Amino acid sequence: MKIKYIIWSFVLIFSCKNESSIIDYPKTKKIPIIDNYYQTSVIDNYRWLEDDKSKETNEWIKSQNEYTFNYLNNIPFKDEIKKKIKSLWNYEKITSPFKEGEYDYYYKNDGLQNQYILYRKSKSTEEEVFLNPNKFSEDGTTSLRGVSFSKNGKLCAYSISEGGSDWRKIIIIDALSKKIIEDTIRNVKFSGIQWKNNDGFFYSSYDKPKGSELSEMTDQHKLYYHKIGTSQDEDLLIFGENKDEKHRYVSGNVTDDGKYLFISASKSTSGNKLYVKNLDKENSPKVNMIDNYDSDTYLLENDDDEFYLVTNLNAPNKKVIKTNYKNPQSKYWKDFIPETENVLFPSSGGGYFFAKYMVNVVNKVFKYNKKGKNLGEIKLPSLGSVYGLSGEKEDLDLYYTFTNYHSPGVIYKYNVNSKKSEIYWEPEIDFKSSDYISNQVFFESSDGTKIPMIITHKKGIKYDGKNPTILYGYGGFNISLNPSFSVLNAFWMDQGGVYAVPNLRGGGEFGKEWHLAGTKLNKQNVFDDFISAAEYLFKQNITNNNFLAIRGGSNGGLLVGAVMTQRPDIAKVALPAVGVLDMLRYHKFTAGAGWSYDYGTSDESEEMFKYLKSYSPLHNVKKDVNYPSTLITTGDHDDRVVPAHSYKFASELQEKNKGLNPIFIRIETKAGHGSGTPVSKIIDLYSDIFGFTFYNMGYNVLPKTK
Repeated sequence: MKIKYIIWSFVLIFSCKNESSIIDYPKTKKIPIIDNYYQTSVIDNYRWLEDDKSKETNEWIKSQNEYTFNYLNNIPFKDEIKKKIKSLWNYEKITSPFKEGEYDYYYKNDGLQNQYILYRKSKSTEEEVFLNPNKFSEDGTTSLRGVSFSKNGKLCAYSISEGGSDWRKIIIIDALSKKIIEDTIRNVKFSGIQWKNNDGFFYSSYDKPKGSELSEMTDQHKLYYHKIGTSQDEDLLIFGENKDEKHRYVSGNVTDDGKYLFISASKSTSGNKLYVKNLDKENSPKVNMIDNYDSDTYLLENDDDEFYLVTNLNAPNKKVIKTNYKNPQSKYWKDFIPETENVLFPSSGGGYFFAKYMVNVVNKVFKYNKKGKNLGEIKLPSLGSVYGLSGEKEDLDLYYTFTNYHSPGVIYKYNVNSKKSEIYWEPEIDFKSSDYISNQVFFESSDGTKIPMIITHKKGIKYDGKNPTILYGYGGFNISLNPSFSVLNAFWMDQGGVYAVPNLRGGGEFGKEWHLAGTKLNKQNVFDDFISAAEYLFKQNITNNNFLAIRGGSNGGLLVGAVMTQRPDIAKVALPAVGVLDMLRYHKFTAGAGWSYDYGTSDESEEMFKYLKSYSPLHNVKKDVNYPSTLITTGDHDDRVVPAHSYKFASELQEKNKGLNPIFIRIETKAGHGSGTPVSKIIDLYSDIFGFTFYNMGYNVLPKTK
């Protein structure tokens, strides 16, 4: 296969002298800003791109997008990719039902609708639309982000996001008539909606930034109570009023009986203080249960004044403990579901507890009664992931979804009395799961650590070293990559592609120690694990570096950026999405300082500064290096990882890259970090990503299974 490059007059300038080609990218001006860190000067040539409100930045976005789409739209099989993805995507999807008042509610998408619609039905009524986010805005970019019902099910508060932003609005309606009954609550962020019976609800927010809502720092989160029938100006500030209560992340959780409020307060993404407040007693104190940030602890369920908590305090793999309101501190805790060698993810419903364990990345589930007795394992269809299996105490039927990398999610109904599962719903999709196979392997990283990886592809493909392969990774924030089905990955594998997912250190697959092994001064472990994963694929003759694409988003975007700058030879294509790419300044934007638990900051010590600088993708782009063909993707409304990370990284790469491998940035408009993105935009995005990937691997037509 010979690579064919798309050529148009203003893109490629050929030099006969050195027989090389230079891509003529849109001009990006340099305005050097010099920062001094511990007597070390660091030049930032593109600081001006951090100003998301400036005319110059918007003009730069426009010119880069024009340039990028000129290339992408000329890939010969892009339309074919789009057609195939749309065809695969076009099947009915529903979620497990949940009961509120007299109604069963569930989300459904007929196939290609931009947003899922919330439906309801009762024993006496037919199915009806309750909320249709597709009508929130003409272009489908306003999404429904959450719904919460009062105890009697007669009132509903739901949150919306506009343009993919993390900022939310809360709208309150009469659930029976579906009519709005109050003014919209604004400036809500990183918040749930927790009702106190039928009277009102708790929510969290920051003070509205004085500058840009998309990039300004937000560091004091506050918990409010909104009483139905009052204005937002009258909302009661529950937590976060003074310096002693200053935290970046604050949330409230009300027990099912409406008696207690649990308040979680965190400085960063790991570790929280925990308070409990008796809502039945006016002006009751906030009783401190945990007064440090050494553990992650949250409420699972309560029986009146007895509490069941999930914690990793002195239990890196987590356990469930039992305590009470009179003696809530940790010294009084009693183990209910003890810690095991596998990471625990518990749930409750139907008067029982369910202990879901991560066993070598796949799930096993055990049932416990209120006495803490293990009632045995719940049989699952095969190896994969379980989502759900929770509900109210009085529910007899609970629902869960089972999936893996090649099995579309099937919803099961589990009866707590009969202990039997039956299929509640399964998708009718044009994808034959039995034609595909997943294999889990364990390979050694550079320091000898065993890393698991699941490799999925069509049965019968030959390991000839030339299979187009996507290596996807994350490796951070205690987040686990569980096997789950994706239409997008299904398309890739249907074309004969291999999809490989290593479970890198920094994730949560093997507990707290595994997480810590990929944080701060251990962060290089994550990159080494990913590089070793690629080398394993090469050694097994599954693919080679000319047919490998590395991909990841957010913290995974950092992963791709770091690996491609450390080992530019490792892959043919690099796909960093919404990435954290400027490690010296990430904590200066929105709630970025909260990521310091994983990363550390350039301000905290000279050692940490030097370490961050040593791998920061933005600061390790070198001149005259042949980097992989790169498609950077971000959204102009991303207020979690601000798009300036991607803007500045693209500018550095375009300036310094040597050779013909193109460097493009694709900036989605009216889109954020990813959540709530309309289906139409997702399909367009991945048509471009897959088109770019195959084309730069040398394909002139879409490959087929060998």
